[in-house]
Amino acid sequence: MPGLLLPLARAVTYTRWLHLLMGSIVPFVCAGIYPGLTRPSPVDWGLIAVLPVPLVLAAAMLPEVRRAEGLQARLMLFPGPQARVRNDEDPGVSAVPAASWSDRARTGVWLVLRLEVGLAVVLVSGQLATLSLVFAGVPVGNPGAVEPLVRMSGAGGAYILLAPVPVVVMIAVTAGASVLMVAAARRLLGPSAKERLAKLEERTERLLERNRIARELHDSLGHALTLAVVQAGAARAAADPDVTDQALETIEETGRAALADLDRVLMVLREPGRPAATRPGLGEADRLLDSARSSGARVDAEVTGPLEDVPGPVSREGYRMLQEALTNVLRHAGPVPVRVRIAVETARLRLEVRNPLTAAATVTATGGGSGLHGIRERATLLGGKARAGRDGDQWLLHVDLPMR
Repeated sequence: MPGLLLPLARAVTYTRWLHLLMGSIVPFVCAGIYPGLTRPSPVDWGLIAVLPVPLVLAAAMLPEVRRAEGLQARLMLFPGPQARVRNDEDPGVSAVPAASWSDRARTGVWLVLRLEVGLAVVLVSGQLATLSLVFAGVPVGNPGAVEPLVRMSGAGGAYILLAPVPVVVMIAVTAGASVLMVAAARRLLGPSAKERLAKLEERTERLLERNRIARELHDSLGHALTLAVVQAGAARAAADPDVTDQALETIEETGRAALADLDRVLMVLREPGRPAATRPGLGEADRLLDSARSSGARVDAEVTGPLEDVPGPVSREGYRMLQEALTNVLRHAGPVPVRVRIAVETARLRLEVRNPLTAAATVTATGGGSGLHGIRERATLLGGKARAGRDGDQWLLHVDLPMR
């Protein structure tokens, strides 16, 4: 008995019961017109259950009806804020207009099922409630004003003990019908294959955007912190005021650029609909080269072809790849000679960074690390490829990107 009464303590039980009652409104309205609600016979109840079906099937052809039914099902059939229950689980019910005839057909089946189940629950609940009142009234000689399906005689006091039984049965019937409607809602009002595909694409876009932001922060902040560490170490080793001033100036400029990148990324996170600020491209590669030179690296740079002809996405990603490559050189090999080659061809952009493979660069030589992984990801997303590894006594990063 306690287990059967447990649904009484859940708010969602009453919202589901109300949802079932609402499903019976259309049959009763139609019955008020024909065949009437004055002492209906079993045949009349059969007509009441069947006559509204064409009406609800016609309503299911309207795309917005599916949205309305989905919103009702979400609100009334599943635990949520209205039930004062935290529920982060997706109910699996769509709340968008019907986009295909398959959606309309499933909506029609749902409306008919809701109509029939609602009508059945109302009739059964009415009879059980009446029976409970009869059991309570028999001991005092008043079996009730409404005629039940089961007639009682006599005034036995034991009947009052049976009064709660129909109520318990009514709760069980309502709970069972609610479970049926919840399962039907997920199947009939659930997202179509097209909606699931769109949702999957949206989720994929979000994941790609998160990965892109993570790469941006890694490249920008990693470059700035690496330069700051190298500059600070060089200034302390030199113990020269001029070197210290130059190091502080480089750290300040790099820090400003990193803060600008951080502000831009945070703006995108705070306001997803707002266009992102312009990201640097290969036209600003001199800034990266100068930063590396100020850290003590001897950078030999060669650019062939017009950088302004490089498409924006390729130019911006190429800038980040060069930034990460120079950061890796300073982090793992220190201020060593670096050769940078940027070649803009008719259909390809080629980027090459070489540096001596010193003993301190053994970690880089393994090909691991999130930096090189990020470079490969960027190249793959652009339809190109990147490879890094030993080339004799040097470390070589080669990136080949299509210009389209």
